[in-house]
Amino acid sequence: MHAARPATPGRAAQVLLHWLPLGAGAHFVAFNGRVYEALCARRQHRRPAPLFHAALSLRLGEASYVIEMGPAWGNTVPDRGVVVEGPVGLRVLGRSQLFRYEVRAWRGGSIPDLELAVGDPTVMSEDPVRASRLLELVDEVPSLTWGRDELGLGEMWNSNSIIAWLLLRSGHDLRRVRPPAGGRAPGWGSGIALAVR
Repeated sequence: MHAARPATPGRAAQVLLHWLPLGAGAHFVAFNGRVYEALCARRQHRRPAPLFHAALSLRLGEASYVIEMGPAWGNTVPDRGVVVEGPVGLRVLGRSQLFRYEVRAWRGGSIPDLELAVGDPTVMSEDPVRASRLLELVDEVPSLTWGRDELGLGEMWNSNSIIAWLLLRSGHDLRRVRPPAGGRAPGWGSGIALAVR
């Protein structure tokens, strides 16, 4: 597993993976996540596991970025680095802002509820080439429907899918990357499956 350690000052580049409990700071999302995991665990004859949401922070030279997915509605920050939008639930629902997500490569931005992240971030690389490539790829994130498996990847598409897709496509090794505390990151596998297609 990649060593989990905090950011190293003075490095030319750094890509950090953060694991936040699903629904951190949002009780509705947390409740729905628990219901979803209880149903999955029952169907798979296992105990429910903690669920996690992945986010990235990236430093390249003097610039810092946050890369994550969030709802397209209710945002008051005008320049938050939105590069891709997609529908939530059903493609037809995406006509409404209420059922759209956005993928952000937010220069100087912040990750909501980062203080609730579990453990130190995982340093994925300190390679400026891979960090630059990851940043370039954000514009190419597939705008698949959140919560669905439109391409038959085996898992729904969500924020974890996007982070896994970006990391793998930019040359990062995910073979030993796991959520903390014996948890699960639903959608992570679909990002990997699409990246290797």
